[in-house]
Amino acid sequence: MISTTITLDQFLQAINDTLVMVGFSLFVGTLIGIPLGILLVVTRPAGILQHKIIYSVLNPIINILRSLPFIILMVAIIPFTRLIVQTSIGTSAAIVPLIIYISPFIARLVENSLLEVNPGIIEAAEAMGATPFQIIRYFLLPEALGSVVLSLTTSTITLIGATAMAGTVGGGGVGDLAIVFGYQRFDTFAMVSTVIVLIVFVQGIQSMGNFLAKKIRRN
Repeated sequence: MISTTITLDQFLQAINDTLVMVGFSLFVGTLIGIPLGILLVVTRPAGILQHKIIYSVLNPIINILRSLPFIILMVAIIPFTRLIVQTSIGTSAAIVPLIIYISPFIARLVENSLLEVNPGIIEAAEAMGATPFQIIRYFLLPEALGSVVLSLTTSTITLIGATAMAGTVGGGGVGDLAIVFGYQRFDTFAMVSTVIVLIVFVQGIQSMGNFLAKKIRRN
């Protein structure tokens, strides 16, 4: 007989799966997204490394990936996911589309953060003879760091929502519990519990992001 009641072990495992999906996807997505965001800024028209071809190719690709809802992206790349992790179900399978989903999202947010930097700072750096790399390393990134932290905070919260959607196709995590127990088996306790956990995650991450960004801007 199939149990219709969620157990503590299942709940803790679901939380762990969600943390793994969010943590790994955010880490890899950040490694991809931040360089892409920088590349968008420096190669755009009037950028410090203006390059029409790179920008004209990269910009629409990021727009296309960002235009796809996560649930559609996850289903569309199932063959690619199977190729990478040898399965299309479970936590490891959900991580692949999560990375593809969040990388262009981070890239666009980082681009916006860098574009907020006062152009006068860049002009002053160029007047001092700084190389493009030095401008990025010592001027652009430090000035935009607080905003970038908030961008990563937003990205993390977006990932939490995406992991919940991953549960609709057996992706594991808290979202999977909400679907299997809360929705399919009409377990009100399971549904309310998963909602509370997600709210706690989001509130905690947003508060931490705000604190770090505020501290960075003060310094």
